[in-house]
Amino acid sequence: MNSVGSECTDMKRDYDQCFNKWFSEKFLKGDRANEACTPLFKKYQSCVKKAMKEKEINIEDVERTILGTNSEPQKPPSAKPSSEESTSTSGSS
Repeated sequence: MNSVGSECTDMKRDYDQCFNKWFSEKFLKGDRANEACTPLFKKYQSCVKKAMKEKEINIEDVERTILGTNSEPQKPPSAKPSSEESTSTSGSS
């Protein structure tokens, strides 16, 4: 998957490779320290923030919590069949 800014895609790939290596070789064996990938992440993060600013994407909108709050779009209530429909579908066979 490409990054939000095409100029960030190589940095994303480098960070992803570092993270995947750390996850499989360290994290899954109990080593939770991830300092090796921090510089790559910070460089990538900086690039993404710059690309978002250039594309006028507001970082606050991206970081806002929506799921599980009143801001989450709600599904409309399901329509209940009228009494006439329910009797005709459950009628005698």
